[in-house]
Amino acid sequence: MIKFSFIITMFFVVLKSHAVTFTIYDEKQQPLPNTVVWLTSKDNIQPVKPIETPFIMMQKERQFIPHILVVPQHAKVEFPNADSIMHHVYSFSKSKTFELKLYHGQPQSPVVFEQTGVVELGCNIHDWMLSFIVVVDSPFYAITDAQGQVSLNVEHGEYTLNLWHEGFTDFSQVEKETIQLSADQFSYQLKQAVKAIIPIEIDEFDDYE
Repeated sequence: MIKFSFIITMFFVVLKSHAVTFTIYDEKQQPLPNTVVWLTSKDNIQPVKPIETPFIMMQKERQFIPHILVVPQHAKVEFPNADSIMHHVYSFSKSKTFELKLYHGQPQSPVVFEQTGVVELGCNIHDWMLSFIVVVDSPFYAITDAQGQVSLNVEHGEYTLNLWHEGFTDFSQVEKETIQLSADQFSYQLKQAVKAIIPIEIDEFDDYE
């Protein structure tokens, strides 16, 4: 009887979650791709389960893949080098300062990201290589698609909506807004301007091996 009650309770909890689609717009009311979106509850008490499987930030064809990676707090990230040349990965960001000196292949240990925040990555050899890791204190996170949308499975209720885009004037900052979810669609327009991102040309003939 106890086991049966537990199953009913778990089923009820699952039913309370909804697939909520968020559409994010820029200051010109245009859908904004590549926006990191995550939710924190009013008291920030939702559990963030440790993820033992490392996330991957690869170096391939003289660039970081993916360009933006979102991970939960305390996540492990591996930095495999799939190029035939060496890379030197580093970050001087306040949230995480680290350095992986010149290497091929796979570094011996993953890097653990203990603090939340935006971590800017670079390569000390290839100046055009740039990437970001956004470390969040939430299990509810995603990056908007080409239509400026993400879908998150959450319960209806009050949350803090957190947003980040590399086009922010200060990309170490996060825009926050208290919201009330009561439907399965939610739209939000950023309060700040977003700069256009100009791709940096990759030098495929830098003669560095």
